[in-house]
Amino acid sequence: MGFVLSKGTFDPDEMALRGRLGAHVTHSRHDSREITRKAREAFLRRFELEVDPDGRLEPGERRRRAAHARKAYFIRLAMKRRKRPRAKQGKAGRDS
Repeated sequence: MGFVLSKGTFDPDEMALRGRLGAHVTHSRHDSREITRKAREAFLRRFELEVDPDGRLEPGERRRRAAHARKAYFIRLAMKRRKRPRAKQGKAGRDS
């Protein structure tokens, strides 16, 4: 295999390409929403448990509060990202 540089060492660029290739092949053969359905449900369930750990709220109220908890989560992530030093942001932006 051409991606092994020496015993136990891999070419990171080729490995990244192989990973991207595999992802595109998978998504060309399967519905992306179905592939990630269980993970997405677990992620969203996290917010319902956060706002109603004992399951006492009505389902509609639980969903409404969970939606706000989810929005707050992403706002916190955005705030953390803005606080990162600019040098790290510049480097990350070039890699994308």
